[in-house]
Amino acid sequence: MALQPFLSPLIADTGISFGDEGKGRLISEVVRELQDSTGRPDPVRIVLKVNGGANSGHTAGGLKLNLLPGGVIEESVPILGLGSGVVADPRKLWWETKATESRGFEVLSRLRIDERTMVSDLGHRLLDLAWESYRENQLKLPARGSTGRGITPSYLDEVGQWQIYYADFLGCPDRFRKRFDSRLDRALLTIKEVCQVTEDEWFNFFETLSNAESRANEPAVADGAFPPEEFDFRRFRGERPFELDRDALFETYWETGNLFAEAIADIRELVLTTIENGQSVIGEFGQAYWLDKRHGFAPNVTASHSYTPEFFQSAGIPVQPLHTFGVCKAYDTKVGTHDFLTEMPLEDSLAIKLRKLEFGTSTGRQRMVGWFDAVEKGTALRYGGFDDLVINKLDALTRGDSWEGKLRICTGYQAPDGTVYNRVPRNEVVRRECKAIYEDFDGWDEDICEARSFDALPAEAQRYVAAMTYYTLASAYGTEQWPEKLPNLRYIGVGPDPDEIIKDIPETAAIIELFKS
Repeated sequence: MALQPFLSPLIADTGISFGDEGKGRLISEVVRELQDSTGRPDPVRIVLKVNGGANSGHTAGGLKLNLLPGGVIEESVPILGLGSGVVADPRKLWWETKATESRGFEVLSRLRIDERTMVSDLGHRLLDLAWESYRENQLKLPARGSTGRGITPSYLDEVGQWQIYYADFLGCPDRFRKRFDSRLDRALLTIKEVCQVTEDEWFNFFETLSNAESRANEPAVADGAFPPEEFDFRRFRGERPFELDRDALFETYWETGNLFAEAIADIRELVLTTIENGQSVIGEFGQAYWLDKRHGFAPNVTASHSYTPEFFQSAGIPVQPLHTFGVCKAYDTKVGTHDFLTEMPLEDSLAIKLRKLEFGTSTGRQRMVGWFDAVEKGTALRYGGFDDLVINKLDALTRGDSWEGKLRICTGYQAPDGTVYNRVPRNEVVRRECKAIYEDFDGWDEDICEARSFDALPAEAQRYVAAMTYYTLASAYGTEQWPEKLPNLRYIGVGPDPDEIIKDIPETAAIIELFKS
């Protein structure tokens, strides 16, 4: 079937699970598709990071990225944007920029950071670790599973109206220093007096950050982009507990921020003129619908808005038609401390196989793995909405590595009193007590990485894809009257390489008929 036209020049790349869905691969696919359909070499002018910070990892063309949009691998895209909904530590952004340029990609000349993009700093990272300590040691609660990148404390500064913007790097250094010092004062008082961090913990924070960034930036050191000592946070530690070397910190952040001075811009105008010129903007979202701070389940959420409405807030433009991708995998993963209703037992042979594939891009943490939860996807469709469905990693379910069992799809939740939910209950007390209701499906033995059309998939794989689609729609719309226009299954990922993707897929109605037959 021919690919359907996009409904808007504004395109949102969003997740409908709990992140880690493979959203990064969409950028190149959309660019190629628009080049083919428009006949112009530069149909996409901007790829915009919409939300989050260095906590949202994604992979594009083999590059592991945190802050830079995945459009960096596409030479035809002239602008790599960071919206006003993003928090970005200048040091972290510089490390990623320079490391990516050392691999042959042009970054700095294409980078545009909105004037209102928020500056994150070391104080936020220390606060992040301190709040984790507070949860565990003072409140005696389970760890939240934070990335330690300072994201939640950064957004708390936004809510508390203590923001420092990238535009502040274009102003007076004395004014910046005053605001920077007051921010550090608040952080240190909170760490010591509220979080009640011990002196040993305080000193260990710097070891934790040094080890984490040294590990994350090993390729950059190996490439000669940075010396190893660049990632030693101990140099910012003060002589006494709960003190910092303020002069060294200010100089580092002021100098690093000014490396981006020519990249600081008004994203609003860039986006609006792009639309006026007949080109497209791809909004790249971190995390996913179920990690949105308002729609997910605290404390296992991120600190930003991670679904389509944030496109307009972060870009700073009026609400208008938007074409949304809802991206998921053929199974589910979570990282952190989530209640995971469809989690596979650790000893399950498929779980063992999948866990070998599933590590976080940002932190390297092992992901939990579970069966495809159509209730989550359908609820995201009903209340968040998307135009195209993308299912990645179907190939990972091919039998092998001692796994020969059946596949499962969660089609509903059952509460202890027997109540069945076809959409995710908003009350977390209710949700966490539910058990998944499953339908089982036969698996397949054939290697599907070479398949380039839906018809080329084994019959069992076709039926499993059809079932994932059907139960997602059934959760969203019920089992009776469905809307005339249904979301389109646009891509199926059948391997990690960019070309291992199926785009020749029947219309949704035909896929549903296949499931029912």
